[in-house]
Amino acid sequence: MNLAIIIPALNEREILPELIEEITAAVEPLGLDWEILVIDDGSTDGTFGLIADLAESNSRLGAIRLRRNFGKSVALSVGFDSTDADKVITIDGDGQDDPADIPRLLAELDAGSDLVSGWKRDRKDPITRRWASGVFNWFTRLFTGVDMHDMNCGFKAYRGECARSIEVYGEMHRYMPVFAVQQGWTVSEVPVNHRPRRYGSSRFGLERYTRGGLDLMTVVFLGRYQYRPLHLFGGLGGLLSAAGVLIGVYLTILKISGESIGQRPLLFLGILLIVVGVQLLTLGLLGQMLVLARREIGDNALEKASIEKVLEPGEAKPLQTAGRT
Repeated sequence: MNLAIIIPALNEREILPELIEEITAAVEPLGLDWEILVIDDGSTDGTFGLIADLAESNSRLGAIRLRRNFGKSVALSVGFDSTDADKVITIDGDGQDDPADIPRLLAELDAGSDLVSGWKRDRKDPITRRWASGVFNWFTRLFTGVDMHDMNCGFKAYRGECARSIEVYGEMHRYMPVFAVQQGWTVSEVPVNHRPRRYGSSRFGLERYTRGGLDLMTVVFLGRYQYRPLHLFGGLGGLLSAAGVLIGVYLTILKISGESIGQRPLLFLGILLIVVGVQLLTLGLLGQMLVLARREIGDNALEKASIEKVLEPGEAKPLQTAGRT
């Protein structure tokens, strides 16, 4: 399979037939072996039944229905795991993304990128959502170093190996480019057309951007310290303990000089810093032991995903095992 187009959908019955026709019109001229996979994320409007009816006359169309509404991240993860296509495109089921841009995303993949994200430069959303998205993207660029204008755009193209190597859960779909960069994949973005929503209403409120801030902390932590937690917790614990010890030395000198230190708040602060520092150091050591145990039981998925090419002894050409082809 050359291309799989994954559509996470929640109560999008009205727009899906038209969206599928637009996708077909955009992809069919490319001459690829392709399919559409709709992930019904617990819809209550008969979305799955509609897709089942359409699939009777469209051999390229398939669907997976989740038991309930698990969220977009789970829907995408199910879609990625359900296809072995060389290239994967994700497009939201609300019809705001323009399938006519699919060839542009694929061309950017062919140019060398492993993940290509759409950039809704002229966004057709309410001003409050545009403002919140701008703030979200600014903070994400600042803390992750991934320089993209529209991190959360659902219109993306992936190399199959890249899509299947990223573990997406919770609401982490917002940070797919960050996860890709952390694993060593190449990411880029291209401007795409964005259209007003014609059916239903958006389910993305401002509170999701608040939760996104907490998710950003998780992404930064996992990217920098997932396999070396002792560097974070041990470093903080060491600094706090050192500060506590210095306070203790200072108070000891005062005590030797004859001053009373029993009721000084500085004494309690020094003890607190030492105790908390030791706890953080212990937490870091436990975290490092968990990382070691995980590696010993054979979790080498990250190592496999990190390999781009292998040159076997005696071979004239690199043998491609993962990454770009």
